[in-house]
Amino acid sequence: MALKSLFPWIQTLILLHLPVISPANFTYPAVFNFGDSNSDTGGLAAGVAFPVGAPNGETYFNKPSGRFCDGRLIIDFLMDSMNLPYLNAYLDSVGAPSFRTGCNFAAGGATILPASTASRCPFSFGFQVAQFIRFKARVLELLGKDKRFQKILPSGDYFRDGLYTFDVGQNDIDGAFYSKSGDQVAAFIPTILSEFQAGLERLYDEGAKNLWIHGMGPLGCLPRIIATFGKNASKLDRFGCVDSHNRAANLFNSQLHSLCAKLGSQFIGVNVTYVDIFAIKLNLIANFSQFGFKEGIAACCGYGGGALNYDSRIACGETKSLDLNGSMVSANPCDNATEYVNWDGNHYTEAANSFVSSQLLTGKFSDPPTPMINPYDYDYDYDITQK
Repeated sequence: MALKSLFPWIQTLILLHLPVISPANFTYPAVFNFGDSNSDTGGLAAGVAFPVGAPNGETYFNKPSGRFCDGRLIIDFLMDSMNLPYLNAYLDSVGAPSFRTGCNFAAGGATILPASTASRCPFSFGFQVAQFIRFKARVLELLGKDKRFQKILPSGDYFRDGLYTFDVGQNDIDGAFYSKSGDQVAAFIPTILSEFQAGLERLYDEGAKNLWIHGMGPLGCLPRIIATFGKNASKLDRFGCVDSHNRAANLFNSQLHSLCAKLGSQFIGVNVTYVDIFAIKLNLIANFSQFGFKEGIAACCGYGGGALNYDSRIACGETKSLDLNGSMVSANPCDNATEYVNWDGNHYTEAANSFVSSQLLTGKFSDPPTPMINPYDYDYDYDITQK
């Protein structure tokens, strides 16, 4: 294997062996989140009535919660670490939700680039930023009229002192592979990141001071991607993941990392933090058994069994006929989701999200290095290393 192709894996190994940062306080009064299904807490379900039904939510919420997961997401664990309530979706108005400590603009299927008429999700990154700007203006207007709104809306200084979190871009790269070659996808990345930069600049103009930006995970390790692009074993890497997609994710992350560094020097008085999610998730997938999991790639909730337990014709929780004879089959959840890294072929389980969060909260995967809390002091509902 050429040195060029080895570089991303060498970079990941170096990151995994960096010394742990000393624990410190990690506290913000509010969080404003932007992204896709990796951090959507109900946006797509509320915005376009997308069905996110059972068994989603069964592990923690005991019912569907608008999340594409059996339980909590990384953003939920981050909120837990700051002793803040979980974020309500901007688009979900039923039940008089509180936005006192932040708001979630993320929506499943969202892209950085503007959505097309064929997109499942119309709420692209630029759209989410526009929603935030309206949200902020409306909040300040209401607070100026009646201080009683302080019980459910963030105070003005929260927009300055709050944490702005981002996990988006995966759907841009994912979708590009259906019409582009690997080289064409690589050439497309600067266009995607130019749109992302424009959104960040708008938030900077609105007074955002703390930007927390997640890199992309190992896209090629998702069962759906492997089932679609990994039918030929020569397309897979040594972890069983689609090599082309992981290379693209690494290239995206490298350019995103550089963009974060550039904006960190350009934005006056602003903290811009890049987080290497790829390194954490790849380590989990490659060494899942060491962390107490029994399956590193196969979906917990799926159909077909085997190495992937995924069939593109039937989604998690569905029952339908897949052949002409009319016999019905179901994509049911596994007996114990805590033993699986992947939930439904596209998303991670709560147990995996818990692991990723525990590593993220050490601060050693952040640039600049960000001292946070000690993950061993963090009160999880279960210890994923002891099963």
